[in-house]
Formats: sequence, structure tokens, C-alpha cells
Amino acid sequence: MIPPLIVNENFPAPSVRLLRAAGVDVLAVQEAMPGASDERVLMAAHESGRWLVTFDRDYGELVFSKRRAPPPAILYLRQEPVPPTWPAERLLELLAAPDKLVGNLSVITEHGVRLRRLPGQNP
Repeated sequence: MIPPLIVNENFPAPSVRLLRAAGVDVLAVQEAMPGASDERVLMAAHESGRWLVTFDRDYGELVFSKRRAPPPAILYLRQEPVPPTWPAERLLELLAAPDKLVGNLSVITEHGVRLRRLPGQNP
């Protein structure tokens, strides 16, 4: 089962539409809470149990350095300039097997995924 997502404000609208068309429950910050701080977005993800998808590396600092409560997973996309649908296409590939991502900050590139366990999560 694909988990519900909250996508940060900088997530491309074409990717939001593609994910939704694939049946993924996506809450877009740009639509639901425009201008929200990173802290507020992280809290919303944690409280709702949604996986946070972002291009913003500040969420790692909030969780690891400032010890803010994490959501079930953070998917941090790092990409070179590519089409605006690339994030959704890459996420759909990864969400086909979500169990390996839960409990981690996943750094996602075109070439692979690097996992870092979120604080307070069991190995």
C-alpha cells in the first residue's frame, strides 16, 4: 500500500498531478498551507502520519540536530535539472516497495537512494 504524502511547497505541480492520477493521496503544501514554515510542515507531516517529500535539506537539520518529531519517513529529492514530472516518476518507482523507506530520511537522486535512520525509529 502506498502511504499518504505531504509534498513541500517547491514540489512541481505536474508531479503532484501525476502522483494523484496514479492514486496516491497527496497533500500539497502549496495548496493547503502556502507559506508555511518548515517547522509547521514537519509538524503537519508528523501529526497526520504522512510521508514528507521535499527538495529542502533543512528537514534533516530539524530532525537530527534540533530533535523535532519526524514523520514516518522523509523523502529528500536531490536532482539535476530534469523534467518537472521526474520527481513523481521516481517516487512511484520507490513507493512500489515502501517498507524499506519507512523510518528513514531517504536521499533520492537519479542514481540511487541513501538511507539514514530517523531518530527514535527502530532498526
